[in-house]
Amino acid sequence: MSTEVFAQLQAKANEAEAIGGTLKFVIDDLIVFVDGSGNSNIVSQEDNEADCTITTSAATLLELQSGDLNPMMAVMGGKIKIGGDMGLAMKVQSLLG
Repeated sequence: MSTEVFAQLQAKANEAEAIGGTLKFVIDDLIVFVDGSGNSNIVSQEDNEADCTITTSAATLLELQSGDLNPMMAVMGGKIKIGGDMGLAMKVQSLLG
């Protein structure tokens, strides 16, 4: 499951415009670090400090990707925790779509 989630995020990040900062996803026990501070998004599994950290579960991520869960409701319901730059968090939709 975790390699599948990583591969999906990596593929989406490679297609999307650079996000203009660094973003770390903590999905269950998986770390996905997106460095979009340059001309493109570079995805790794390094546990680096990020401008924005998003913590959630793989199950919640799947619900978001399928459209069964509204991102705002997930945050308000505590299924997603966001720390740091909220502007960067708003760009996450392009990485999940």
